[in-house]
Amino acid sequence: MASPSCSNRLWLALGAASLALNAVLVGAIVADVDVRAKLGSLLREETSTAPNNPPGRWQRRAADTRAKNDESLDEQMRQLQTIGYAAGSQNAPEHSDVTRYEPELAFDGLNFMVSGHAPEAVLTDMRGVVLHRWAREFRSVWPDYAAPKRGLNDQFWRRAHLAPNGDVLAIFEGVGLFKLDARSNLVWAKQNGAHHDLFVSDAGEIYVLAREAKLIERYDPRAPILEEFVLVLDAAGEERRRVSVLQAFEQSDYAPLLARMPRSGDVFHNNTLEVLDGSLADRSPAFRAGNVLISVLNLDLLAVLDLDAQRIVWALTGPWRLQHQPTVVDGGRMLVLDNQGLGEHSRVLEFDPFSQQIHWSFSGAADAPFFTRTCGSVQRLANGNTLITESDGGRALEVTRDKRVVWEFVSPHRAGSRGELIATLFDVVRLAPDFPVNWAQASERR
Repeated sequence: MASPSCSNRLWLALGAASLALNAVLVGAIVADVDVRAKLGSLLREETSTAPNNPPGRWQRRAADTRAKNDESLDEQMRQLQTIGYAAGSQNAPEHSDVTRYEPELAFDGLNFMVSGHAPEAVLTDMRGVVLHRWAREFRSVWPDYAAPKRGLNDQFWRRAHLAPNGDVLAIFEGVGLFKLDARSNLVWAKQNGAHHDLFVSDAGEIYVLAREAKLIERYDPRAPILEEFVLVLDAAGEERRRVSVLQAFEQSDYAPLLARMPRSGDVFHNNTLEVLDGSLADRSPAFRAGNVLISVLNLDLLAVLDLDAQRIVWALTGPWRLQHQPTVVDGGRMLVLDNQGLGEHSRVLEFDPFSQQIHWSFSGAADAPFFTRTCGSVQRLANGNTLITESDGGRALEVTRDKRVVWEFVSPHRAGSRGELIATLFDVVRLAPDFPVNWAQASERR
């Protein structure tokens, strides 16, 4: 495969509108073929046609494996369910907190963030002054959780969402979603396999990525797989809808993409969820309001899931690799954080999802590179600036259209056995300056 940085790299534009606009079709897709049945036949190892014998030796072996290795398989699934991230991975820098701020060019507001240093979220102003803090340890949420022997991500929250009344929704990676009030009192907790990202609609519905470790014999009869879901919950956290992303691919015209998927383990690693507002629906019905934009990291793929049809209706690969946080922005475009498309440098791309034209990018400067191997997020601000979270480096920066850094925050929090690492800064969200904070503790405001 050609290097992603080469100008001649093909963009595989697989959405219905993209196919009409010079897209490259991945695989031979025939509308009247039962794709799921065809896929199943490709995955089976046909070795026996004897009477009373199910076709495929893999089915019988899977049953034997479970019978002999129940404990081992259960532990494999517990480990897989809770895979996550290190609290820190890079040496701590000398300077921290807000290291650059140009008020006349930056978008004024509040910063809501989660980090690898502790199971908490913090709200600060533009100068880094802490306005409020929420904290809740894992065992105070799920005291009876049967943890794997190693690898449970119980030392920090992976992502959180702040409501105007001070309530917070937060994720312990791979375990579940819980809600706190403004004083960190536990309101409810759902052990639903939530991970990475969530989205709250104006009507109060909660959309969240979830996963479940299970043995799916048509992929691997011996090793478990993480099946990914999009869950829709009501405001009380009760599940109202569950859609399998794996089945949505299998039942769609994009099933051939699964040939690139690993056959066991963390096969998709979905990391982003955004409910579409319909702003691109005039260009493609795949982008109608209510459909969900997701990022499939292990396939370097962006996709749109129709929750009603339970099918993938659009998909796109491009010059990015192991990407995070695709989001629709004004002008009919998308932003995405390209973690490793340039190798040891990251970048943010603004592009047209149908013509694939890149309209803007940011990759740092030669003397100030921008790189996060894992995680990261990107947000287009109301003034046209872009807020970028460089997770591994524990840094967030705001850049203008002419690529000038006008605000920079370096986490003061530390990780590692001796505090030698900067804590992973999983996410920073800029809130509007008029976001209500009357519930914030007076002592912390001072």
